[in-house]
Amino acid sequence: MAKYLSHPTLADQFFRDQGSARGSGELSTILNRVTLAGRMIANAVLRAGLEGKLGRTGDVNVQGEEVKKLDAISNEIFEEVFDGIPVVAGLASEEREEVHVYARDATRGKYVLLHDPLDGSGNLDVNGSVGTIFSIYRRLDPEQPATLADFLRRGSEQVAAGYLLYGPATLFVYTCGGPVHGFTLDRSVGAFFLTHPQIQIPSGGGTYAVNEANERLWDERTRAVVRTFREGRTVCGRRGARYVGALVADFHRTLMQGGIYMYPGEVERPAGKLRLLYEAAPLALIARQAGGHASDGSRAILDVAATSLHQRTPLFLGARADVAEAERLLWAERPD
Repeated sequence: MAKYLSHPTLADQFFRDQGSARGSGELSTILNRVTLAGRMIANAVLRAGLEGKLGRTGDVNVQGEEVKKLDAISNEIFEEVFDGIPVVAGLASEEREEVHVYARDATRGKYVLLHDPLDGSGNLDVNGSVGTIFSIYRRLDPEQPATLADFLRRGSEQVAAGYLLYGPATLFVYTCGGPVHGFTLDRSVGAFFLTHPQIQIPSGGGTYAVNEANERLWDERTRAVVRTFREGRTVCGRRGARYVGALVADFHRTLMQGGIYMYPGEVERPAGKLRLLYEAAPLALIARQAGGHASDGSRAILDVAATSLHQRTPLFLGARADVAEAERLLWAERPD
């Protein structure tokens, strides 16, 4: 066991204790399975270059994007890890056009899980950080077979959400609607230990993260928002610029250090690039529970009702004051 941890708290024990406090161990089972998938994906990422698993498969996913080999591997890992787990009726994935239902009988599966199995996979070929994002919903009627309606929900209905970050260390961060907790994988024993209890997004500091190469694609109001942050003219003060290009990595920095992450819509693509169910809503729940906020520029992400599995949304995410500043600038003096 890692000697630098004076009072080590194992993730699985933490999940059980939290589940006991809520009177159910079902969520702890799901969370343990997510961490198992995370350990498997972390190992696949670690060995990808040695095993020839970098690069593309040659396929195109439902988003119209070229699929990386590790995208496909990570998606398969999630489906296999949750196969045969009675509490989960099915999965929805950024990599699948339709939902993947395990059990159609009326006695299995009180929950469904949605996930982006490998966020930021474009960073893989240059050894950059990548991650996994997940979201858990309680089914509308567990006595009936799972349907698409179980997955098309408001973010405010999530019972748990979180992410794994595969960087210099593998981190697992989650909330079950209460405090946000972070765990670090000790590879020597293959277990996650609590290292970041009750995370809160700092206010009044941090960075702004946005892909400024897309400026030519934005409308003038969006350009003005980003320019205001770049020039340090916001009410919240000056922010340095940082952008990794993997949502999990950019959000984790924002969660730990403060500031704002922005992926606005574009003139030709007003809904933007990010997916509501697999990316925006899970991170919005974490942000809210850590004292922050998430918006599409005019309304809270958690209030948006999904109408399709692969619905996209603009995203402004981070410290509450910074997100409020972005909203104010987007709508200042705008006619009704």
